[in-house]
Amino acid sequence: MKVAGFLLFGGVIAACNNQSTKDQQEADANTIRLITLDPGHFHAALVQKSMYPNVDSTVHVYAPNDGKDLQAHLSLIDGFNTRATDPTHWKEEVYTGDDYVQKMIEEKKGNVVVLAGDNQRKIDYITQSIDAGFNVLADKPVVIDVAGFQKLEKAFAKAKEKNVLLYDIMTERFEVTTALQKEFSQVKALFGELQKGTTAEPAITKESVHHFFKEVAGKPLTRPSWFFDVTKQGEGIVDVTSHLVDLVQWEGFPEQIIDYRKDIDVLAAKRWPTWLTAAQFKKATEEDFPENLKANINDKGELGVYANGEINYTIKGVHARIIVKWNFEPPKGTGDTHYSIMRGTHANLIIKQGQEQGYKPVLYVEAINSADRNFEETLKQAITEVTTKYKGIGIEKLKPGFYQITIPEELKTVHEQHFGQVTQNYLSYLTKKQLPDWEVPNMLAKYYTTTKALELAKQEK
Repeated sequence: MKVAGFLLFGGVIAACNNQSTKDQQEADANTIRLITLDPGHFHAALVQKSMYPNVDSTVHVYAPNDGKDLQAHLSLIDGFNTRATDPTHWKEEVYTGDDYVQKMIEEKKGNVVVLAGDNQRKIDYITQSIDAGFNVLADKPVVIDVAGFQKLEKAFAKAKEKNVLLYDIMTERFEVTTALQKEFSQVKALFGELQKGTTAEPAITKESVHHFFKEVAGKPLTRPSWFFDVTKQGEGIVDVTSHLVDLVQWEGFPEQIIDYRKDIDVLAAKRWPTWLTAAQFKKATEEDFPENLKANINDKGELGVYANGEINYTIKGVHARIIVKWNFEPPKGTGDTHYSIMRGTHANLIIKQGQEQGYKPVLYVEAINSADRNFEETLKQAITEVTTKYKGIGIEKLKPGFYQITIPEELKTVHEQHFGQVTQNYLSYLTKKQLPDWEVPNMLAKYYTTTKALELAKQEK
């Protein structure tokens, strides 16, 4: 009996150990382990501004050298770990050397590669990572020219074959006025249908103004000198515009698959430079003009950076216009600005972020027919519908047919917080091992639009 009992007990122990091992293996398989590859932009660090469930706190970093870009990245992570409120507890394991990419592939100490930095190299990093079986979360822009776009198509095909997820970081989807602009555009009684528009008056216009010198996390941002090299960073028409083109698709055609081959027609595009003095460049980078940029300096000693661009195109027959501009720094007390309009058959949805709005985005609703006495009641009903998702929003009548959407402070988040929200979404997709069916074709449509626009703009005098 004792022997039998012992054997039975031993069998139970073995079964428990086997189950425990199996559970541990499943837990390990579901744990996300981040790798940061060649961090050259502060967006790489912002992915780690908060902690996430099922994400290992040890992050492996691979970089070509122990230079300023890497040290700036590690400094930001250290700031998150040591802040007084809700500190993170990341542990950074760093490898530097000429073989940093090969070392990452050989060691395979993570399963998600985070990319933010030199945009010229990015598509090759993506390709190498996917070929090695890594998932990839990449900052925008993923590609900066037509040749890069062609590689991107192959990268998505390879990702499907390898059963890994390639995703870009589209933070602006989480800005609350933008999200509400999308929500109200889906309330047909209020908005009607999205107009087709014309080249002169597009149905959707998005314009943003940015600044080379600004503060991030309360400190002056020091940019790497290569940020001003458009062969590495990309011109403005393929950089920030990727956010704006994404929002045209996301708001105007929610969860619809967009096929760039038949749904996108780039009609016109143009580009122009921002001129920076040597003093401005040094203020932004803490460096003098590097040798490789001197060919872009005019006879006044100013560096020309093709940071500005405009795209006019149609998407599924709807006219859209994208404009991006970069200045050196905003006047004191001001900041970046944004303008967006969606034109419906019943109402226009307008976002403004200028002096009148205190440089904070504000959403307005404008009746097409300001004499429509039923419009305000329709708007109130729309508010009731949308508040099921966005608690506490309301309206303020500014003049007949023109209203401001009031938004409680707790719904307002800033750019730096949006990185965590994007990452949480991506982690949920990793758990399901699948992106929404519209995301991949729409990423391709987005980067086709920007790179095709650059190609067209370069042909203009």
